[in-house]
Amino acid sequence: MSDAAQPTAAEVRAAAEAVKTALDRHLAAVERRTGEDDPAVYEAFNDLAAAAEEYDELLYDRYDEVTPFEIPGAEDALPPYAGPEEPNALSVLIRRDYAVAEPQRLLAQARRVEEADEDGPLESSAGTVHGALGVLFGEFEPDEIASRHKEFGLEEGDSTLWVTAADEPAEPGEWLEAPFEQIDPQQVVCRFDVSAVFDDESEEDEEHLGLDPDLPGALDDDEDLEPLDAER
Repeated sequence: MSDAAQPTAAEVRAAAEAVKTALDRHLAAVERRTGEDDPAVYEAFNDLAAAAEEYDELLYDRYDEVTPFEIPGAEDALPPYAGPEEPNALSVLIRRDYAVAEPQRLLAQARRVEEADEDGPLESSAGTVHGALGVLFGEFEPDEIASRHKEFGLEEGDSTLWVTAADEPAEPGEWLEAPFEQIDPQQVVCRFDVSAVFDDESEEDEEHLGLDPDLPGALDDDEDLEPLDAER
């Protein structure tokens, strides 16, 4: 950025004052909140986030400095719940990603399923990776695949779970082609995300604290991921 386009010291100071004002308003909204999803708190949060982002940008442009904190933007937060107070229906939407880490293990497990099925197809479907995936996901429930993924040669990726509320159940078949596209953010009761991004942040925190991940007491991402007994 050229010198002519740089913000003035007064503009940076004004942005800092705007952050202070937004911070006071956010605290006041929290102190007066009327419920867990009070829209006033949500609005004050977004105003604080916008003010902090503006100050951070001006501070960097003027002085080549950054703030020591980061406030997520409004797009990272769910809006206040505006669904029915007493829902008569709910939807649970789940996406789990996997990498095929060991194709031979995947193929072998699919062959075992086919061999155990006396009424199985005359022609094996377990000779290809996509065919083996069809066999395994046709035999096991998704939750069992998730708990035994290492046995099937899979490696976990990101996952997300959304719970949405509604007055009435959806019409049969109306959302099957695009299950996530019809989500109304204001109908979301809760959402849970699991991602390697969060694991990376944990490792960075350990390094910042001077912890050696190989020492006892350090976080171990694989600690609870031992494969279950393959015998069913």
